[in-house]
Amino acid sequence: MKVIIADDSRLMRERIREAISIFSGVEIVSETENGLQTLEELKKHNPNLAIIDIRMPDMNGIEVLKKIRELKMKVKVCILTNYPYPQYRKRCLEAGADYFISKTEDFEDIKIVITGMLRKTETTAGIKL
Repeated sequence: MKVIIADDSRLMRERIREAISIFSGVEIVSETENGLQTLEELKKHNPNLAIIDIRMPDMNGIEVLKKIRELKMKVKVCILTNYPYPQYRKRCLEAGADYFISKTEDFEDIKIVITGMLRKTETTAGIKL
């Protein structure tokens, strides 16, 4: 499974990378620090999962999410934010986010998302054989 991490904080990207590193079969194909770079890398790598911060320079996470859905990219999007306000959650889910996770309250849920995606991939792979 290919993953892109998009966050303007180097420390947060490291924290996400560390959380994901426990999984075999997961490859971080790119780390980006702004919205425009994130879109370029999504087109280039066609990942299974994009973990995107809401507040980034050039283009915020909600704008990136809307563009992903507009371009009909088949990528699961996990919005990861320090601003888990109900209005942001609503806007992200309406824009097509698959997951909305608070960096401070629910950070470990990233592992649940990846575990679920890996299980689905394994099941799907088993069916294809």
